[in-house]
Amino acid sequence: MTDVISRLGLRRMTARDTGERHRVATPLELLFDLVFVVAVSQASQNLHHLISDDHVGQGVLSYLMVFFAIWWAWMNFTWFASAFDTDDWLYRVLTIVQMAGVLVLAAGVHAAMVDFDFLVVTWGYVIMRLALVAQWLRAAASDPSMRRAAMRFAIGISVVQVFWVARMYLLEGGAQFWSFFVLVAAELLVPVWGETAQRTSWHPHHIAERFGLFTLLLLGESLLASANAIIDALGEGEHVPELLSLAASGLIVTAGIWWVYFAREQHGRLRGVRDGFGFGYLHYVIFAAVGAVSAGVEVELDEILGHAEVSPEVAGLSLTVPIAVVVASAWLILLRTQIAGWASAIVLASAALIAGAGLLPVGEYVVAAMLLIGVVIVIETDATRRERASAVRA
Repeated sequence: MTDVISRLGLRRMTARDTGERHRVATPLELLFDLVFVVAVSQASQNLHHLISDDHVGQGVLSYLMVFFAIWWAWMNFTWFASAFDTDDWLYRVLTIVQMAGVLVLAAGVHAAMVDFDFLVVTWGYVIMRLALVAQWLRAAASDPSMRRAAMRFAIGISVVQVFWVARMYLLEGGAQFWSFFVLVAAELLVPVWGETAQRTSWHPHHIAERFGLFTLLLLGESLLASANAIIDALGEGEHVPELLSLAASGLIVTAGIWWVYFAREQHGRLRGVRDGFGFGYLHYVIFAAVGAVSAGVEVELDEILGHAEVSPEVAGLSLTVPIAVVVASAWLILLRTQIAGWASAIVLASAALIAGAGLLPVGEYVVAAMLLIGVVIVIETDATRRERASAVRA
């Protein structure tokens, strides 16, 4: 069997060493992330338009539903790649098939968010998931030591995909809508079922880096979308001071989110399965909120130019609430155990104030940006105090 695999130009797919040195993201993983940002961009743009057109509830709900499909497919590939990446031609082809799936999903985002027609999104999602099933089956065939877990993943994912497709063709109206959340719960339980058989050999440092890189890409997409919108608006030659203020605030917010997210190293806290689940699952909140920041900036832009059909308060909240959610969730997932109690209290209070700033009659984005600077100062002050205390003890 080994000779056959070698003649086909393949490598045996075995569990990788969890302590492997210098484990970093591959060029294929970076390309994979870029394709996913296309889908995030589509979701963010549609969220912007729905909020500006005064369909706030529909926009937020449909965005969160679409974002689940994006996040879950990305995260499952990332965890699998950390444990079993062979980087041979078959692995690459199956990864590219998943990229094709996300492009199909991206093509269906508008219909899903505007009309709640999830047919194209569902098929794009299923393509991604079934390509991953093929990877799990290959791992099961190649590595007997991991066969139980790999087969659980392959079977669990396959069964849920059957129900995703059946939901689109057999259910209508309320039944189709509510079944979405039932199947989300089923998807979330598959890794729990798989990892209880045996832990897959994901690499803590690699996982932390992959999540950090995806955060950077989301921030870049948000900054690019906001910059393009403001550049176009400045071409009209009106409201220049307000637009420049919004642009400066957007840059500060992007830098502030980056600073908060990367304030502490994370791989050291990913010691076991429970840590991995908490880190991975809760990142849905961070990723979705970061992706929504650009939509908030563009809604604020519409409000400045008089194109928004929502009140100034709603426009303000569309930006300040995602920023506040990023800060609060970053504290919960990344910083809670790594900063002092006084710093935690200030960070959480600042998150609440950032959210509330959206209700200000003017300058809400400036106030939010200034508060975010304050959060960064608190985190850095705490780090300095810890370093000094360590030096004294030494």
